[in-house]
Formats: sequence, C-alpha cells, structure tokens
Amino acid sequence: MFKIREVQLDEAHHLPRWRRPEALLYVFATAMPISFATWSALLNNFVIDVVKFDGVDIGWLQSFREVPGFLAIGVIVVLWVMREQVLAILALLLLGAATAVTAMFPSFGGLIMVTLLSSIGFHYFQAVNQSLQLQWIDRAQAPQTLGRIVAVGSGASLVAYALLVLTWKAFDLSYEFVYASAGITTMVMVGAAALLYPQFHTRDPQSKRFVLRRRYWLYYAITFMAGARRQIFVVFAAFMMVQRFGLRVDEISALFLINFAVNMAAAPAMGRFVGKFGERRALIVEYIGLTLLFLSYGGIYWFGWGLWIACALYVVDHLLFSLAFAQKTYFQKICDPADIAPTAAVSFTINHIAAVFLPASLGYLWMISPGFVFGLAAAMALVSLGLAMLVPRHPSKGYETVLRGLAPAPA
Repeated sequence: MFKIREVQLDEAHHLPRWRRPEALLYVFATAMPISFATWSALLNNFVIDVVKFDGVDIGWLQSFREVPGFLAIGVIVVLWVMREQVLAILALLLLGAATAVTAMFPSFGGLIMVTLLSSIGFHYFQAVNQSLQLQWIDRAQAPQTLGRIVAVGSGASLVAYALLVLTWKAFDLSYEFVYASAGITTMVMVGAAALLYPQFHTRDPQSKRFVLRRRYWLYYAITFMAGARRQIFVVFAAFMMVQRFGLRVDEISALFLINFAVNMAAAPAMGRFVGKFGERRALIVEYIGLTLLFLSYGGIYWFGWGLWIACALYVVDHLLFSLAFAQKTYFQKICDPADIAPTAAVSFTINHIAAVFLPASLGYLWMISPGFVFGLAAAMALVSLGLAMLVPRHPSKGYETVLRGLAPAPA
C-alpha cells in the first residue's frame, strides 16, 4: 500500500483520498500551527516573566526573527538540490525542533539564536507551502480550498490554545514542558507524512532561477505593504495584551482560542466570498476594515479603552486577515505556471523587507507613544487600499491591473 513513492499530479486522483496532494496540504496546515501557535501564545509571557523584556527587546527579537523571511529568496537556491515537497518537510522538522528547545535558552542571546532557527523553518516552509498550494490546487476551486486549509490551520491552533487554557494553571505546567511537547508533536506528524505520502510531480516544471517580472508589480506592491503592516500587529498587539492588561498565559491562550474558533468557522465562508465576488472586493473589504481597526487600537491608548475592546479588536483583526489569501489567488490568475515557485520565494523576501527594520525601530517609538505605532499601521492599510483599487475584477495574464485595461491596444 505504501510502495508508491513518486506520482504524477495528474494521476494522484487514483490514490486514496487521504494520500492525495490536498490531504498532504491539510497535514501541513495542521502540523505547522501546533508549534507556531504554541510559540506565539507563550512568547510574550515568557519574555516578560522570565527574560524580562521591554518594548525595545521584543522589537529586536522580532526583527531578528524576520531576517530568514527576508532571505526566503534563498529557497530558489535550495531547490536546485531538492524538491519543494522535501524542503517543506525539512523546514517543518526544523521549526518543531527549535520550538521544542525554546525555553532552554532564557536569555536575550539564547532566544535570538533559537528564534532564528525556528524562523528559518517557518519562513522556508511558508514559501514552499504557498507554491505547492498554487500548483496542487485546481484554479477554479482555489478560493474555496484555501479557505478550508485556513480553517484546518485555525482548528489546529484552536486545539493548541484550548490545551493551554485547560492545563496551564490546573497542572502548573512549565514553559519547558509545553514548548517541548508542541515541537515534538509537529516533528512526529511531519515524520509520518514523509513516510506515508509519495512525491508528487507537478504538470508544470518550476523555474529554478530568480524571477522578477514587471507585469507582477502590483502583486509585489500589495505583498510589500501587507508585510509592513502585518508586522505591527504581530509584534505589538499581543505584547500590548500582556504589558498593558497583564494577561496570563492561560488568559492570552483563551483569547487566541476564541480568535481561531471564529476563524475556523469563518474561513470557508471567506473562501466562498472571494470565489463569488473576486479578489478586488475581498482586498478592499480587508483594507477598509484594517484601517478602522488600527485606528481603534490607537484609541486604547488615546482614550483609555479597556480590555474587552482590545480583545474584540484582536479577534476582528484575525478575521480580516483570513481574507489575505485573496493575494494568492490573484497571483495564481495572472502568473505563468512555471513562475509559481520562484515568485513565492521572491514575494516572501518582498513581504519581509520592512519586517527586518520595522519591529526594532518601532520598539523605540513604542516606548514613547504606543498609540502612534498603531496610527502608522492605519496609514499603511490606507496605502494598501489604494493598491487594491488597481486589481481588476477578473484578473488574468495580460490583465494584471486596471491600468493595463486603460492602455491602448498594441498595433
């Protein structure tokens, strides 16, 4: 039953459902959040309670964490010697291993080192996973399928947070035990996937050179702004919950649990929304919502709004973020199939250009005015909204932006 090691993608439908490419994507979507969600849930309490971080320290840590994302373009070089599916598995194994030992390095330098390792695993996995999704999923069903994948990932995160809520205080768990359990679980799942699934060969061989095409400029711009804006939320929103409101590990995990429960229920609907109304409207809705949301985050500091408002904003933020896969389906519609893998690597680097310097620099601004940090994020969301207005209602190769539609026809 397990002798098949290489399968052409066009023939994968002959396999049992649980061994098809889509099933492997669901396994990936489950394994990654078990480590990453646990790391995220514990991080702010760990660095404040154990390592004694302040806003500057967390900013530097997050800047170092994003360096591998900025260098994700190196994925193209790695793909010279191994397939994307193999790289995805190795990257997840590294993420799991680094997560497992995180609490063993309770110092600024030690945490930087282990965070860099986990970040290499996370970002290299994300780059090739995005590429595999766009290659393995039928274009007509991409929004709905990606919505279900987001829901599966949210479900895995939900389970991780639920276990933290139920067991952290009741069993007086340690950071060492929880980090190790999450990392080892990811490694076991990925090891099983490596043994049980064949290697899938795609119908379109992927280019193994750097690809930077002028006609993808709008996708690059949207990706850059998404990365810059997202860093402010990733670095400072949860940090605010712990620093300003004093949430414990089980309490911040309960917030994350609610957050991902909402996402698990809503993500398939978001996929149907993108499929019905198109990427343009989905991105416009996301960026209008994010502009209002970041201004509201600022209101917590400007007007003294309380914890419940902060929690509600945090959940709405993640709900809007579930529309972000519209960027993927937009690119899928305008790209050459052979460009998917190299462009996934290039786009990850573009996404992380601002991520390398923003957390550290804004950490200093945070010490002066946290509200202004969120005001800056609102301004970035407005820029993203302007870019979304340039996405066509029905994008395709040769019609990547509405500006192409206004150009005169070639003679």
